[in-house]
Amino acid sequence: MPAVSLVVCLYKERDLLERLLEKASGCYDDLVVVHDGAEDKPINDSKDPEKQVAIDFDTRRSDDPFPPEYRKPALPPLTGGIHELVKQHGGCYYEGPRAFQQEPHWSFAWWQAKHDWILRLDADEFPSEGMKIWLKKFWQSAEPPQEISGYTCIWPLWDGKRTVSRKLPANRIFLFHKQRVRFFGMVEQVPVADHRFDPIDLVLHHQPLRKSYGLQNLLVRKQAYRWRAVIARSLLGKPTDLPRWRWKNESWPEQWEQIRRGPLRTACSRFFLGTLRTLRDQWRNEQKFYPSAAISGPIHHTLICLEHWQLLRRKKARK
Repeated sequence: MPAVSLVVCLYKERDLLERLLEKASGCYDDLVVVHDGAEDKPINDSKDPEKQVAIDFDTRRSDDPFPPEYRKPALPPLTGGIHELVKQHGGCYYEGPRAFQQEPHWSFAWWQAKHDWILRLDADEFPSEGMKIWLKKFWQSAEPPQEISGYTCIWPLWDGKRTVSRKLPANRIFLFHKQRVRFFGMVEQVPVADHRFDPIDLVLHHQPLRKSYGLQNLLVRKQAYRWRAVIARSLLGKPTDLPRWRWKNESWPEQWEQIRRGPLRTACSRFFLGTLRTLRDQWRNEQKFYPSAAISGPIHHTLICLEHWQLLRRKKARK
């Protein structure tokens, strides 16, 4: 019977986390929550990200000391805060360096998780009733075979008030065995399977307080600009310069290496071909188009390419 650790990394999303923990009740054995920065510090979006730790957390023993960038806040927790909420649900709460993204904290969180199977959810997500039933059956089943690294699900589009798609987007990795995946902590990077992820025709609700897709997310939110800058800068170095989990290779996966080799060529390809592929998938699966969702990903990746190209030009000019 596989035991499951629910891992959540977040920033100032107490109400959403409370909803998630209520709706995911009975779906996990262990809870680990990592806050991006100190919970009691005021929001400051003008600062640069704090220094990250370039550690392969899988190599650390459970009794090794925390990196100095991470801490387990003293008890009692702040009244009405996230730490208190996590304690009420029997979980462990940690604070890491402010990174303006969650991916750099995943490896630390997996290191602290008691169990190998990781249920990785965001604070603004929660499992559907069908997924809850599946997770409870998963608990009661035999350990999945070694060639299954994890499972993916459907992650429907949300317009801020209601779900507007049924089958797309798909391939959201929600449950995986942490000793069967590899990962480095850069925004938009996902765990890489040693073998395969099995698709499950179940829904994970993604319901933030805004639309989950669209041009406003790309062009208005400060976070989107930070994410693109982080990716562009990270691609100047190596994946092993980042916090990571079982990632030994200093070369980049092909999706990122394409940007490094030819940022302008990749920008054109991802804008035009990416849009066409997404529209094709929307029609095949939904028999309708969602134009703003179809173009969002391609524009985002085009802007990442352009940002990296500008950094390369500046680096060359300094030489």
